[in-house]
Amino acid sequence: MFGKLLFLFIAVPIAELALFMTIGAEIGLLQTLLIIAMTAVLGAWLTKMQGARALERFQKATSEGRLPHEEVLDGVMILIAGVVLLTPGFLTDAVGFALLVPPVRSYLRTRLAEALRTRVHIVTPGDVPGTRPNHKSDDSVIEAEVEVMDEPSAKP
Repeated sequence: MFGKLLFLFIAVPIAELALFMTIGAEIGLLQTLLIIAMTAVLGAWLTKMQGARALERFQKATSEGRLPHEEVLDGVMILIAGVVLLTPGFLTDAVGFALLVPPVRSYLRTRLAEALRTRVHIVTPGDVPGTRPNHKSDDSVIEAEVEVMDEPSAKP
């Protein structure tokens, strides 16, 4: 994991610098800087709007007694989008704007769920550790107590 992050922290700035130089040579320095400033302002505005909607959906889910896992993941992706959109660069802007598109976030949520499905195991009361498939008996298990609540009744 550290190697991947190190690669990103080195490769992304180099790629951004190369893009700045290439685009700046084609359209000029002033136009390049204006594009960067405009994408930062537009990105901040879009992030604020999307973040407010995600917060509303989060509040609605919690008031209905549902687990707001999708809303939380949306909020995290919108936060990441805002950070990379405020970072000057064309690649980071592309990633940031992509994260503000709801179908892209939905696709990433699905992929994340698939990746976590093999790593996260829910153990219910009565389960014997070590008897479930892929269960490892080691110190990395986090135990938690949960209470299952009934679905709220529909109001007439």
